[in-house]
Amino acid sequence: MKDFQIIVAAATSIILFVFGLENFSKEIQRISGESFRKFLASATKYSSLGILIGAVVTAFIQSSSATSIIAISLVNAGVLSFKNSVGIIFGSNIGTTVTAQLVAFKLTAFAPAFIILGFLLNFIKSKYSVFAKSLFYFGFVFFTLNLISSTLAPLQNDERLIGYLTADHSPLVGVLIGFIITALVQSSSVTTGLAIIFTQQGLMSLENAIPVLMGANMGTTVTALISIINMDIAAKKTAFAHFIFNLGGVLIFLPLVWWLGKDFPLLSDTPAIALANFHLIFNLTTSVFFALLINPFTRIIDNFMGEGKMDFERFDLNFLHSSQELEEDFDLEAKLREIAMSSYDFIQENYNLVTLSIETNYKGVYEASKKRIDYFDHVKAELMKFFSNHIGECNDEEEIARIVKIMGIYEYIFQIHDSIKDLTSLKETMDANYIDLKSDLLLIIRELSSETLSLFEKMSHKEAITKDSKRVSNEYQNELNTFNRKILAIMAQSERPDAGTMLHMITYSQRLKDKLIKYHELSAPQPEAS
Repeated sequence: MKDFQIIVAAATSIILFVFGLENFSKEIQRISGESFRKFLASATKYSSLGILIGAVVTAFIQSSSATSIIAISLVNAGVLSFKNSVGIIFGSNIGTTVTAQLVAFKLTAFAPAFIILGFLLNFIKSKYSVFAKSLFYFGFVFFTLNLISSTLAPLQNDERLIGYLTADHSPLVGVLIGFIITALVQSSSVTTGLAIIFTQQGLMSLENAIPVLMGANMGTTVTALISIINMDIAAKKTAFAHFIFNLGGVLIFLPLVWWLGKDFPLLSDTPAIALANFHLIFNLTTSVFFALLINPFTRIIDNFMGEGKMDFERFDLNFLHSSQELEEDFDLEAKLREIAMSSYDFIQENYNLVTLSIETNYKGVYEASKKRIDYFDHVKAELMKFFSNHIGECNDEEEIARIVKIMGIYEYIFQIHDSIKDLTSLKETMDANYIDLKSDLLLIIRELSSETLSLFEKMSHKEAITKDSKRVSNEYQNELNTFNRKILAIMAQSERPDAGTMLHMITYSQRLKDKLIKYHELSAPQPEAS
């Protein structure tokens, strides 16, 4: 009966620990909000910085699974590239070592102070009240670890349990146990905390606890692997990289643990601290090893899994979030014009994909275009926020005039982008109403998209403004009028709902033409004087 009470008390404590950990993670993500995701997206240009970010974020939210899922969702949304996400994944494992160190050095004794502080802040109406729940749950997490330790204390006198947990076991069995426990509770912190508490109380030998920690790292990948079922290949590559990374760490260290056994250098004679040190050494070494091989590592995964719809080149927007006035050699105007030209080329390809999806009715092409459009929505929001802030900080009237001129170029880029989004709504209407285009309309769409792509080229930043520009515009308008008459003739036939839908495409193309011409007038090189 006594054993049953201990098991129930321990299980309850573990459930409370998992509850606290989950809610603490949610609170941190709620406080940080969208800015947290934008920070991850903009600050991962270099893998070393990505590793640092992954480590810091995981240390704060106490969940490497949450960090990896955030990274995967950003890849799936097109905000983060697969290669840039890998650094965050590597760093997330380092961040989990903070929990182990806190438990090992018994700093959990300060848990009640955080609970009380969080509780009091909840009643004090101030700007700091937003941190009330996160502080409460932070203290709650470590308080429940103390609770687990207290409920398991009577087991120190159970010779049968001590004999089993301290007896020599195959490291493979330990890895499997750690993997299963972590996969079930969806948190390596739970497995790590339990292993250290068991070691502190003498219930588990150090040799048996070390493989459990390695298995816990592999168990964290289960959450990510489950989350990618309906995601793009790029997101699946991130999750797969997470699994291979953790598996690789186990394959590297398991022979060393097997071979060295008790002689493994852990920098402490205290079992719990030695175990926490191993956790740090294991994760830090694995992360550094894979970081040094990040290029061949990502290439292998790219070659194995192929390209996804999110595997397109992202814009370098890091300059939007840094203080460039401190860098005298930085040419903001040139950088903004460079991004504008890249944006134009990017949305031209978006138009190609959208019209191709309407023509072919191929779902994969449409999904690719939609992802790219969603990504450019993110770029648009970032640039608009930058312009709004930068204009307010400018004191030089000449600089304001230059920036306003560039803003005008971007305004038409954004309007072109919005017109292409209108075309995606046309595709969605067709799908919702099960409208299939017949061959006569497919031919019109093919000709119209070809003419529009030609107009994109002629109205681009690469072409100088000439007297022919107006002629090109008129020729395109004549083509639109011809296509319009053809569609109206088809509409006169009975039972042709597809023609009515396609009439909207002429309207969207008209708007697109007007915006392309305005963009050309603002961005194209001026003709040389004769």
